[in-house]
Amino acid sequence: MKDAAKAVVLSAPEGVWSRGADFLELTKPRITSLVLLTTLVGFYVGARGSFAWLALWHTLVGTALVAAGASVWNMWAERRSDARMLRTAARPLPAGRLQPREAMLFALVLSLAGLVYLFLLVHPLAALLAAATLAGYLLVYTPLKTRSWLCTLVGAVPGAIPPLIGWGAATGRISAEGWILFAILFLWQLPHFYAIGWMYRDDYARAGFPMLPVIDSTGSRTSRQVSLTIAALVLVTLAPFARHLAGPVYLAGAILLGAAFLGVGLIFARGRDRASARALFVFSVCYLPALLLLLVADRT
Repeated sequence: MKDAAKAVVLSAPEGVWSRGADFLELTKPRITSLVLLTTLVGFYVGARGSFAWLALWHTLVGTALVAAGASVWNMWAERRSDARMLRTAARPLPAGRLQPREAMLFALVLSLAGLVYLFLLVHPLAALLAAATLAGYLLVYTPLKTRSWLCTLVGAVPGAIPPLIGWGAATGRISAEGWILFAILFLWQLPHFYAIGWMYRDDYARAGFPMLPVIDSTGSRTSRQVSLTIAALVLVTLAPFARHLAGPVYLAGAILLGAAFLGVGLIFARGRDRASARALFVFSVCYLPALLLLLVADRT
């Protein structure tokens, strides 16, 4: 009996940590981190005069809560589809480690807390943009994933709003320069997610997601979309220099990064295989932080 009781006591902390890790996984920490990075860049580039560090902190906290809540809502909504996909079947909800009601309550608390936090401690505009992101992601993109390949294009809209949240928090308005950051992130997402879609096209087909790489058996449409969106991205990344947001160091770096990104995209367009899709995915993951770092470092 003593040994059994001791085992229960020792296993209790492990159970708490395990459940905590599962709840954390629901928030998709890597995606939330990217959201925070782009929000930070939007705030920093938009800020003028003395830098408001406390305002930045509040912006990041509120945005993190909303982004985490959106991810939990998405996990909750797609739990049945996730159970049919090999790469997502081990997630907390399809694996049964957490219950849907728990996830729903967690999502509700995070989302509402983040929106109220942004409204009260940052700026109503930041809260409005965060609410638009949440609504677009959950009410438009998520249900569209089972209906049309256009879901990637539609989903890129809420995915590109975080830099506008940062810009709006710093300036209290949205200007043309803020929309440039939006356009950069919007266009970047398309080749990034097309690469993921191509790598896991069988998995997405199994789950019933008619994404472009799933319905495009030859890959011709997917590769064309990749090439065109990267080319458009390269052009848009010149705009921060043209609008005096960044200097010549940024311009040179943006051109070099864009040329390399386009080259990787063209390799995928020729190969249309998993290896070239993975190379495209990996480069896209490196490209965005590098471009944003240049923008921050050479801000005018």
